[in-house]
Amino acid sequence: MDTALISALIAFAGSLIGTFAGIITSSKLTEYRLKELERKVEKHNSLVDRMYLLEDRMNLNDERVRSADSRLKALEEERNEGKN
Repeated sequence: MDTALISALIAFAGSLIGTFAGIITSSKLTEYRLKELERKVEKHNSLVDRMYLLEDRMNLNDERVRSADSRLKALEEERNEGKN
């Protein structure tokens, strides 16, 4: 065979191997980055779920405080009426 043809085949094989190695490396990096992103999104979603629970608890506590406040006002009014 001609040396030019052999050189061309070797160059082609090198390009082919390099291309596939690049594709595989890129694929692994992309997969790793996606897994990390999924982990961060899951962490964020967990935080959002906890915030909803905290907001519900805050609303419940606010309602309890309002209820206790109105009961205190009623007791104070009864006490003041009893003094008069």
